[in-house]
Amino acid sequence: MPVTIRDVARASGVHISTVSRTFSAPHLVNPETRVRVLACAEDLGYRPNRAARALITGRTHNIGLIIADIANPFFPPLIKAAESQARHRDYHVFVADTNEDPTAEEELVHALAKQVDGVLLCSPRMSNSLIEQLSREVPLVVVNRQVTGLPCVLMDVGQGARAAIEHLIGLGHRSIALLGGPRSSWTNREMRRAAGTAARAGGAELTLLGPNAPTETGGSAIAEQVRRSGVSAVLAYNDLMAIGLIEGLDALGVRVPQEVSVVGVDDIALSRLTRPKLTTVATPTGAAGRTAVDMLLQQDTESPRGARGLGAGTALGVRRTTAQVMLQTDLVIRDSTGPGPYARPARPLAAPPGPDPHCPAGPGIPTAATGDAVAS
Repeated sequence: MPVTIRDVARASGVHISTVSRTFSAPHLVNPETRVRVLACAEDLGYRPNRAARALITGRTHNIGLIIADIANPFFPPLIKAAESQARHRDYHVFVADTNEDPTAEEELVHALAKQVDGVLLCSPRMSNSLIEQLSREVPLVVVNRQVTGLPCVLMDVGQGARAAIEHLIGLGHRSIALLGGPRSSWTNREMRRAAGTAARAGGAELTLLGPNAPTETGGSAIAEQVRRSGVSAVLAYNDLMAIGLIEGLDALGVRVPQEVSVVGVDDIALSRLTRPKLTTVATPTGAAGRTAVDMLLQQDTESPRGARGLGAGTALGVRRTTAQVMLQTDLVIRDSTGPGPYARPARPLAAPPGPDPHCPAGPGIPTAATGDAVAS
């Protein structure tokens, strides 16, 4: 027979209600009692009924995680980090994929609202006004998108784009293309703003090409346009586009980095396996997943019993955070970037001093030792 809450109460010497509070509201139980109850539950193999606990507490201990494209290697590290952090907090994660479709995003939020305590929206394509409206239905934390008045976890792609453009200018590139991603992407806007500022400051011309599909196919499809533009360097919206571009340029007989340097964004695992290895802006996706879970659960405070039936995003409680966290990005320089047309010529090495004509070698004058002489 399965172990019941009564078995745990009997073994730990407390009332059933105390066992229930230990799992539903542990802060209300004496610490020593709580430890004893949890130890007995562990020994007996007891697992609380989540559905029953949800009826009592108004919380499901489930989180929704909505992502733009599960096939994009950018997302799996974020998903794994979020799931690990949620399990540590005794929460489960439901993952849903929208395939870059804003209509699907909205439908999924509506569908999950009654089944979860909150939703993480990762790289959403919906408008800010619609996201704000949905936040009144269920608590939201937005990842990789800035929405005023809502908690957001951002990766500083602006700083990364500046670093990439400055790197290319430092290599001698003065004509650079920026391959844009989806028009509705916050990352796309931030990269465009920061790259434009860095290019002007460095005396380079920035050509905007896009919007484009944020995929390998999207990068390959624009290779001919990049070749015709005459640029000597490219910053792509993400690594997938950069890898696709390299493949497309190779098919056109354009060598990377000898003729065109290429930089991506994300530092996905594939960027280290391509030939040439991809120079890229590393984004902290794992840290973003963990931080987003923590921000969502920070709202889990003193939710009134039965609040799940009230709607309007009350499942996690009455306190709502509007904090925004910006995580640092880093430029990782590999093999896909090289000297441009305006590269400074390498300074020649100083020639070794020749023999002094006024002091010719002769008897009694030391000469350079050979390897044999040193060995002896």
